[in-house]
Amino acid sequence: MSQKINIAIDGHSSCGKGTLAKYLAKELGYLFIDSGAMYRAVTLYILNEGLSLEEVNEDPAVLGNIKIHFEFDPEKHFYETYLNGVNVEKEVRGMRVSKFVSPVSTLKVVRDFLVSQQQDIGKDKGVVMDGRDIGTTVFPDADLKIFMTASPEIRAKRRYEELGKKGVHVQYQEVLHNIRERDHIDSTRAESPLAKAKDAITLDNSSMTKDEQARLSLSWAKGVIQSLTIQ
Repeated sequence: MSQKINIAIDGHSSCGKGTLAKYLAKELGYLFIDSGAMYRAVTLYILNEGLSLEEVNEDPAVLGNIKIHFEFDPEKHFYETYLNGVNVEKEVRGMRVSKFVSPVSTLKVVRDFLVSQQQDIGKDKGVVMDGRDIGTTVFPDADLKIFMTASPEIRAKRRYEELGKKGVHVQYQEVLHNIRERDHIDSTRAESPLAKAKDAITLDNSSMTKDEQARLSLSWAKGVIQSLTIQ
């Protein structure tokens, strides 16, 4: 029986972290957790409740009613995000949430709230999780850490096309501005900033197809699993 591992995938916004994580989880029979969607769900909750960042920071108890889970849609071949039992996949991917998610993610109370849930999920291994601080904060002992990156322009183009396919109509320049702004906020925030773990493998997919990066990453994962199994 092969050894199960935890895989941490970090990187900049719109690098395809979620797509790669879902692929690896499916191929390995692991559990996929989209940490970014968890932060987006919290952001949506805060917006819908009309809460300010100050209120959340001063009273973490306001987050106590939040329950987030993921369900796989076999027709779409996609894990969809549920907030308190309601499918919010389209809402959490929209620009309303995108514009506010980085400031929410900088709050220590929010990060503590979600990191504890994420670490509990990964205790038994067999988890693939993507985000900004998975390899540095959530799973610092992950067996495989991948750090994904690509140019802002390429990421904006991919994000723009992705939103268009989902029926969300925005301007390319707005998406590019949002990505650059999020890069700055994510990399300079005080709490768990976006940073490459020292033992992470860099995957720059600026000129790679989804199939190419998928095959390469799967080979890395299988190599780690094999090395642990024969020990």
